[in-house]
Amino acid sequence: MLKYGTNLSMMFTEYPFAERVRRTAELGFKSFEFLFPRQIDVDECFALKEEYGLTVHLFDPNVPADGPFKRGYLCLPGQEAEDGFRRSFDEALKVADKLGTKLFNTLVGLRVPEVSRGKQTEIAIKRLQKVAPAAAAQGVTVMVEAINLYGMPGYFLNHSADGFAIVDAVGAPNVKFQYDIYHLQIMEGNLITTMTNNLDKIAHIQVADVPGRHQPGTGEINFPNVLKALEDAGYQGYIGLEYVPEGSSEQSLSWLKDLK
Repeated sequence: MLKYGTNLSMMFTEYPFAERVRRTAELGFKSFEFLFPRQIDVDECFALKEEYGLTVHLFDPNVPADGPFKRGYLCLPGQEAEDGFRRSFDEALKVADKLGTKLFNTLVGLRVPEVSRGKQTEIAIKRLQKVAPAAAAQGVTVMVEAINLYGMPGYFLNHSADGFAIVDAVGAPNVKFQYDIYHLQIMEGNLITTMTNNLDKIAHIQVADVPGRHQPGTGEINFPNVLKALEDAGYQGYIGLEYVPEGSSEQSLSWLKDLK
């Protein structure tokens, strides 16, 4: 049976963080994810997850709110990006240790027109190779994610094949791909075949429908077929509900009941 977890940076946002966690537990979920540690009180998050018997399965490391590194450091050239990546990564390991989280998504960064795509890919691979052992020592898997170029113009990684190629090139068992169905339906479609043929490279899957980035059932994707294929293929990770609810967050969960 597939496992689902809320994304508390996108769901229940009309409530304070503590109430988001409480509602996650009351609705029967066992785990949640969020975007950036800077957006929450990590000590409070730890206390809340312990109080409600939840786990935190994923977060994204901190990046600046603006400037050249606002979309991440991983593929950007130069010492400033190198230092920023390592600082962000070390902070993320500390947060993961505090919360017991075993996954985090490392934002790749923006395309640099004067640098070749091959060179930026090489930078990303080398940085991941450097940090993979430290993450492995803590039992953490580090991921990269493809994001659609319409919602985030200039983002370096836009297709699953390029993400899978980075995972293969790094060659570390704890470096994987985060497959976001919303972004990759926009960029390439072919969801079922791509995911089921590459489950060994995928550590986490997130869902939202297209268009609108609302809950499954509001757009064009046949989620019952997609999710059944993942279950039949033996996907073991969480499905993160990273969508903007149409209606209240509670109402937006009716699609899950309809799957049963």
